[in-house]
Amino acid sequence: MLIPLLAMVALTYGVLVHTFVGRMRAVRAGAVRLSYFRVMQGEAPDAVLAGTRHFANLFEMPVLFYAVAVLVLALDIETPALIALAWTFVALRVIHTFIHLTYNNVRHRLAAFAAGNICVLAMWILVAVRLL
Repeated sequence: MLIPLLAMVALTYGVLVHTFVGRMRAVRAGAVRLSYFRVMQGEAPDAVLAGTRHFANLFEMPVLFYAVAVLVLALDIETPALIALAWTFVALRVIHTFIHLTYNNVRHRLAAFAAGNICVLAMWILVAVRLL
């Protein structure tokens, strides 16, 4: 469980770097003023907005993944099913990230997002069944 957990952390930091680089490129190109980032108001290119939104999104639903993964580790209740679900969630978040930060097809992004959320729900159900 530790490796998928670390993979999600790596994805989050990767998106952080991507977002920072995208913002700096936009400022250098004159597409957005540096003052925009003070309170995030005004006009900004779609790539800047998508990166910012995606980074914030990695602190929403993935929090439930982090919580269940840490719980599994702390209680030493790893199972092959939980590991498989964890890796599937991470893979789907990578796919979701790729879609959101590249061609951004909402249907494709939603499918990856929903499937990942189902994985996390299944993890919580397996943990609950194991503990109850």
